Amino acid sequence: MARTNPLQFIQQVRSEIAKVVWPTRREVALTTVMVFIMATLTAIFFALVDLGIRTGLQSILNIFG
Repeated sequence: MARTNPLQFIQQVRSEIAKVVWPTRREVALTTVMVFIMATLTAIFFALVDLGIRTGLQSILNIFG
């Protein structure tokens, strides 16, 4: 692997950073809201699944217990 001097490295890093397309403030806000919505929906889904499993197990245990 070829070694580069620190000045070349910094120039290469700057040129790569210039290629990055940074999101706008609106895009960041929209993405953040979507993440919170999806996290909430996922939490509700798993809470309902847990409630269903618990209710089913309790009914089975009440039948045999």
